[in-house]
Amino acid sequence: MIPTDPTTKRIILCIDDDEAILSYEKALLERSGYAVLTASSPQKGLRLATTCNCDAVLLDYEMPGMNGDEVALAIKRLRPELLVILLSGSDVPAHALASVDAFVPKLEASRQLLPVIAELYAQTN
Repeated sequence: MIPTDPTTKRIILCIDDDEAILSYEKALLERSGYAVLTASSPQKGLRLATTCNCDAVLLDYEMPGMNGDEVALAIKRLRPELLVILLSGSDVPAHALASVDAFVPKLEASRQLLPVIAELYAQTN
């Protein structure tokens, strides 16, 4: 019997106002062995980021109410050790990238997201 310890599974929080994107990210990450939490608004995402024991956050840049960089700044203020990866389907201002650990264009997510996550985790171990 192979021991399965759920505490070793990394938890990634995905924050995006587009339910289809959330479903895609969840499926991609779960197939790769991650546990996934989702939030469909910046406010729900902030609440989960500060109350749940997640290891990383995938964060959309353009959302109603708060941009991704505002959410990233709030997360980093409360949990500076939490990895934050910004995703966007359009250009992102340089100042927005200052508050995140990595940026992945949404069009490249299927190819770049998992390697970027693995690289960030390797840097923190």
